[in-house]
Amino acid sequence: MNTFDTVADLRAQVKQWRSDGLRVGFVPTMGNLHDGHFALVDLARQHADRVVASIFVNPTQFGPNEDYALYPRTPDGDITGLAGHGCDALLLPSVAEMYPFGTAGCVQMHVPGITDILCGRHRPGHFNGVATVVARLFNMVQPDVAVFGRKDYQQLQVVRYMASEMAFAVEVIPAPTLREPSGLAMSSRNRYLDASERTTADTIYRALQAMRDARRQGDPPGRIEGVGERMLLDAGFVVDYVEVLRADLSRPREGSEPGLIGFIAARLGRTRLIDNLDLQ
Repeated sequence: MNTFDTVADLRAQVKQWRSDGLRVGFVPTMGNLHDGHFALVDLARQHADRVVASIFVNPTQFGPNEDYALYPRTPDGDITGLAGHGCDALLLPSVAEMYPFGTAGCVQMHVPGITDILCGRHRPGHFNGVATVVARLFNMVQPDVAVFGRKDYQQLQVVRYMASEMAFAVEVIPAPTLREPSGLAMSSRNRYLDASERTTADTIYRALQAMRDARRQGDPPGRIEGVGERMLLDAGFVVDYVEVLRADLSRPREGSEPGLIGFIAARLGRTRLIDNLDLQ
């Protein structure tokens, strides 16, 4: 695996691959990689001849009271893991390389509507930062396909909307959520959980399963959400939201609608966890 810290050098490599008729896949990450990330690389490999990953902790998607400075950075282990999963190239840029005019003076992206709900309501400006950095990365790497995990479902939808609206020549492929044996969705932020919190954290998945059971019984969305919220509150979580939405993130009229998804964001100690589950 070759590692590049400048866009120009990476583009030269991608240009060579394209001249050889090869298809390029892309997996953007913020590092601190785990098996869920490596599964994205494996999926990208199924759709491409060469796979590029990026590691960049993006400052523009962190709010003033969030954990940008504390976000875990493990480049040595990340590089070893990516190489072990057959990644062909890694883009490891500096903030200056990504934002040559600084983060305050950068051109920003905004996806209307779906960025104002769920995590967007609780983290103002977060998805502007996500859309901004992903647009830059798509332009820098110019992949044929890019893989994003379904655990961050709202992010996936924001990227899909942005890529379609801006006519990026990239196919956005969703990857299933990878889970711990307990059902806890794999996340870099799981490292913040102490032993007791980690035991409690799987309540999120059990709450989503209970919501699915309520949906199968024909309960309306409000009652389904109440089932999940009660379980989380009883377990000691501070709940940001428990919501039932359609796949396009619009609000359903009744619980018996097909294609509904349950969404949860809740805090356990200092750790904010998110998850979602198809309620079919």
